[in-house]
Amino acid sequence: MPQKIHIRLAAHRVNASVAVNRRVPKIFTPGQVITEQNEFMRGHGTYEEEGFLKSSVAGVKEQVNNLISIRPLKSRYNGEVGDVVVGRITEVQQKRWKVDTNSRLDSVLLLSSVNLPGGELRRRSAEDEHMMRQYLQEGDLISAEVQSVFSDGSLSLHTRSLKYGKLSQGVLIKVFPSLIKRSKTHFHNLYVGASIILGNNGFIWIYPTVTNSEDGVGGFVQNLEEVVSRPERETIARLRNCILALTQSKMMLFDTSILYAFEESQKYSVPELLVPEAMVDVAILTQDRLSMAENS
Repeated sequence: MPQKIHIRLAAHRVNASVAVNRRVPKIFTPGQVITEQNEFMRGHGTYEEEGFLKSSVAGVKEQVNNLISIRPLKSRYNGEVGDVVVGRITEVQQKRWKVDTNSRLDSVLLLSSVNLPGGELRRRSAEDEHMMRQYLQEGDLISAEVQSVFSDGSLSLHTRSLKYGKLSQGVLIKVFPSLIKRSKTHFHNLYVGASIILGNNGFIWIYPTVTNSEDGVGGFVQNLEEVVSRPERETIARLRNCILALTQSKMMLFDTSILYAFEESQKYSVPELLVPEAMVDVAILTQDRLSMAENS
């Protein structure tokens, strides 16, 4: 069966990086004047020169009373206690796992910070240490919560809740951490037939919705033998492409914006959503719906 090939002239191409809606905050570039220094205090991402407050990074302005700072668009994840993160096991060490969480340094998941199989509550023994690689090994993806932040900025994680643990079948997307909107919950079962974990560290996990709560995300079970149906795979692929469209236009990612983008993308097939014009169209339509919802 022949496949469609999209050939676009240079005049018709869209620069998606500038195709952002009028309501997106202004982006300051390094060296750009923010305001006069007279009455404002200098925050992160700014410096003072010749009586003016200037930006030292590329990002958006945040102001709290008289304190002005610039939040960079591209940066490593700086964790805070209570953050939900998605990470990948990089190394198994004595009584701990090293986890890549998109930070400057690898995070640490202690053996004492995970639930044992069966939910046992007891001290960890030498036998548990020998079985660590059976629980989690290099390359495994997990969801966890930041328990504490060390003095060097590295994070200590825990998975002591049933909603955290090893991740099964799904798709991982990496975006800028600054685009993840902080909310009360970062686990969402969407009505479209898939679930999503929005990690504060910029890692997003999309997976089929689990009907039985006992077979949820928590623990060390992956169920890799279970077959994911074609409609579920198409839904996951469409959600992934919608998130990429919103990310390209520097829009904030949360459950409502992703659902709006999913609904607006129905006029395109899943492969067509990777065409730059379609990505920009979905992002603008999503922003318009968000604006209407805010004004209503």
